[in-house]
Amino acid sequence: MTTGHADYATGTESPAGALPWRIELRATVKLALPIALTQLGQVAMMTSDLMLIGRLGDVAIAGAALAHIILFAGFVLGMGLMSAVSPLAAQAYGAREPRMVRRALRVGLWAALMVGAPMTAAMFFGEHFLLSLGQDPEAARLAGQYLMGLGWCLVPGWWFIALRGFMGAVNRPEPALWITLVAIPANLLLAYALIYGEFGLPRLEMLGAGVATTIVNIGMCAASLWIAYTQRPFKKYQVLGHFWRMDWPLTGRLFLIGGPIAGAFLLEYGLFAAAAILMGWISTVALAAHQIALQVASILFMAPFGISMAATVRVGHAVGRRDPIETRRAGFAAIALGAAFMAAMVVLILMTRHILPLAFLDGGRADADATLTLAATLLASGATFFIADGVQTIAAGALRGLNDTRVPLLFATLSFWIVGFGTSWTLAFPAGLGAIGVWIGFTVGLALYAVLLVWRFNALTARGYMPEAPGHAHA
Repeated sequence: MTTGHADYATGTESPAGALPWRIELRATVKLALPIALTQLGQVAMMTSDLMLIGRLGDVAIAGAALAHIILFAGFVLGMGLMSAVSPLAAQAYGAREPRMVRRALRVGLWAALMVGAPMTAAMFFGEHFLLSLGQDPEAARLAGQYLMGLGWCLVPGWWFIALRGFMGAVNRPEPALWITLVAIPANLLLAYALIYGEFGLPRLEMLGAGVATTIVNIGMCAASLWIAYTQRPFKKYQVLGHFWRMDWPLTGRLFLIGGPIAGAFLLEYGLFAAAAILMGWISTVALAAHQIALQVASILFMAPFGISMAATVRVGHAVGRRDPIETRRAGFAAIALGAAFMAAMVVLILMTRHILPLAFLDGGRADADATLTLAATLLASGATFFIADGVQTIAAGALRGLNDTRVPLLFATLSFWIVGFGTSWTLAFPAGLGAIGVWIGFTVGLALYAVLLVWRFNALTARGYMPEAPGHAHA
């Protein structure tokens, strides 16, 4: 008779009689916190860039918003593929197959290189694409300048995601946080110097902001690769071992799992990109206010995103151990945790909605009042959006731990484009609600997506579904 059970996911011994849900919540928080802080740090870098660019005026913010549309359209392709590294590595870790953990990372790094070359080249045609969509010529020109420096960050950014996923899968996500904490002030200092021409560097304005982000991303990638290769406990996996040996079967599996993730990400980000396009049709003020409100939402989103990644790992570990009860518990504990957090954040946003936009725009400028007022209104109208966004990303993360990505892609198509975009356009233009109508529309789409994903996870785990076991360890 045993007095406790080994929790392989945390490396600790669970005390006899402890509530399983409490154990799971504690393990999820322990894993999610450094991941969420890492994500928050990356958003902090983007936010600091936006604050510095905001001092150049409303049109510059609008240009940054348009540049991010182009960047994210490419970035999410690789991000989806890199997201498949985490469940594959976590399942192998739960099954105690260390060579399979290495293989999962290796195919992710190669996939980033294969996809990254054409995507980087595409970044340099952003201005022409935006002009073809009828955007303001000056805002499109500034976006093009930004992308000339920003476009090179794709591959190093994807490698950092893959390496971070590997570290999280073996329950050591902290180094990615340490790297990010160093990168935040480095990015702020370098962006300030290159945007405004300080410390003897040329004044590059929008181009400088993009160059700074790329340089910092390369540094983060190099640091994480060095840690994964040389430091314990990662060095035992020999992450660069047999690096030049192509593993086509596992590469195919990565694309099979990661392709639908990338598709769902594209549909989601596509909805937000389309919302920005609609805002650009309304006015430059609407586009700038939308970008500010969305940046606040992005900061909040980092907590559920971290919980989502933790859910992928926790569910993946349970799958690797072939434990359907723990699989179900891991997913629902994460969903409940994220919903509670976002509900609390909604209260905070409603209380501070008139203050938060001031961080992104100089309130003393003559053209700022309308933008600040509209941004505060969008934050108030998006209260339901915050909760729905948190729940959907965590439920999607739990399903990724089950390698279930194709059905969620169908859900994303229905939710984001048939329902979400259709509602946004209808409310914004025929109904005459303008910018507020756009936000209501994609809130409806996100809420539907969240409900469908939670239903899917419940349906699969209620019948004890287990995906295919990790492949045999070799190479």
